[in-house]
Amino acid sequence: MTPTPTNREDTCNNLALRKAARYIGATYDKALASVGLRGTQFSILQQLSAHGEMTITALADVIAMDRTTMASNLKPLAREGLVTVETSATDRRARIVTVTPEGVSRMRAALPLWEGVQAQFEESFGVDDAAHLRASLEAVLHTGFQPWAE
Repeated sequence: MTPTPTNREDTCNNLALRKAARYIGATYDKALASVGLRGTQFSILQQLSAHGEMTITALADVIAMDRTTMASNLKPLAREGLVTVETSATDRRARIVTVTPEGVSRMRAALPLWEGVQAQFEESFGVDDAAHLRASLEAVLHTGFQPWAE
């Protein structure tokens, strides 16, 4: 009898991460839908509220996203008046993103919904396990890959 090869699906880090990301992401999206935000949009508004204005590149780095995808994610937020995207006065090549008062207001309206999902996840998964998961996922970002390098 020949041994069966390892099921690559069971050992694929990419698949495991993407499945979990889709599962959790959809949960946050569903919770935030009533205030007209998706999870990624909430994260962008939250980061801008915490850090103030940022270049698209700096914001993409903080969120761990390539610049082009970040620019695409900012378009609906700008259309709704939740952020502004303007050319930098000091570097015409750079675009500066700023959260507007309406963006801060929307993020604050979404905050209790986000907190509810956070609490539900930690109750189900375990507070300590959730903290370890976040630490492990942060460590993934320091494994030396350069996914957006040109």
